[in-house]
Amino acid sequence: MRDDHSGALRAFHAIVRHGGFTAAARELEVTPSALSQTLKQFEKRLGVRLLQRTTRSVGLTEAGQALLARTAPALAEVDGAIEELRRHGEHPAGTLRITVAAVMVSTLIEPMVADFLRAYPDVRLDMRVDSALNDLVSEGLDAGIRLGEKVQRDMVALPLGGLQRSVVVGSPDYIARHGKPKHPRDLRAHRCIRFRFRSGGPVYRWEFAEHGRWFELDVDGPLIANDLPLVVRAALDGVGLLHTMEVFVREHIATGRLVGVLEEWLPPYDGFYLYYPSRYQVPPKLRVFIDFLRERMG
Repeated sequence: MRDDHSGALRAFHAIVRHGGFTAAARELEVTPSALSQTLKQFEKRLGVRLLQRTTRSVGLTEAGQALLARTAPALAEVDGAIEELRRHGEHPAGTLRITVAAVMVSTLIEPMVADFLRAYPDVRLDMRVDSALNDLVSEGLDAGIRLGEKVQRDMVALPLGGLQRSVVVGSPDYIARHGKPKHPRDLRAHRCIRFRFRSGGPVYRWEFAEHGRWFELDVDGPLIANDLPLVVRAALDGVGLLHTMEVFVREHIATGRLVGVLEEWLPPYDGFYLYYPSRYQVPPKLRVFIDFLRERMG
């Protein structure tokens, strides 16, 4: 195993830079005698003399001049890299890689991206829109946003926006033509708009709760898609009933363009979480993103 000369090399450069041991020792926070001993041991390991010492001055030998010329650029490069890392540790900068489920993009991410990038111009967002559960560490991701039930137990998970609810909605025209279901089993007589969370993935089975216990229900209908705006548009156009999160259709319900049914079968559940691997030294770019997102979601 090769000797580690980095400490002694920095001591050598400090002595040359200050022209003596006293000032160099002050910079390195050691005693002059300890610094002198470090240089003697370094010269002994190299087998050459680097400095000419007198009672009044310190000068470079030919070997010392050669070592200084060869190592000064490399040491400056190392110091520059360390200083850049230190600045990154204090200032939000760099690429922030976030995975987010596709169904959350329009309501959660799109409204805040422009304002966030204006507030933190040195941060670049790399958003991975994917409904599959990503391995943050192996895929080099900084954080993810998913429903609480999807977050792995070993992650640091921060709630965003509190509890959520799902709703079953249809247009007033559809309700006038087909009536309101009174029980989830009545959905077998209705046209239902179904959803896939990812291309090629399974069709979502509608979920309801009775006496605190959740159950799933297969439904049927004329449309299956993995695009949220498409299925919401279909519900608005009277194609059928849609089971989705309330947050995605809240405005349409408020304006009366969609009507909710089966509310008593759809209690609140754990909402969105931002999650990441470790609490230790959270980078500033992620810390400001967390604060910004949580402030936006109240």
